[in-house]
Amino acid sequence: MNLQLRPTVSTDVIDLKKVLDTIELFPSEMLDGMIADYFNNPESEQIWFTAVIDDVPIALGYCAPEMLTEGTFNLYAIGVKSDFQGKGIGHRMMTYLEKQLTLAGHRILIVETSGGPDLALTRKFYENLNYQKEAVIRDFWSEGEDKVIYWKKLNQ
Repeated sequence: MNLQLRPTVSTDVIDLKKVLDTIELFPSEMLDGMIADYFNNPESEQIWFTAVIDDVPIALGYCAPEMLTEGTFNLYAIGVKSDFQGKGIGHRMMTYLEKQLTLAGHRILIVETSGGPDLALTRKFYENLNYQKEAVIRDFWSEGEDKVIYWKKLNQ
């Protein structure tokens, strides 16, 4: 598997929508609006990155700085096309992102996810990458579905 990780380019968007259509991250029709600032604003601090195999995008990641903080970023999205999941791609993407943030002098990466039973493997994924559970906000997403917030110090 010839996996490469790199910043997202505009020609990736069509394939990234196909990735989104195979997973339940967010609706693919939202991608254009979400990524517009990254492509159109040279001052944007957003980070969009793509995993490609043989020049075909198969995964995406998106994070941005937390407003009013110094060096704290929030991972808003990471997703691997369904037929490529379970192959270590998500782990490699997180390592790539952490390295990029560290090289840029940033300090902390925050990850938020659902506390529901369907995302137990997602929470385990972050815990295996040494993210610490910092908070649980009860009933955040809906009645009975908590938000779980993970934290990692980057320059350790």
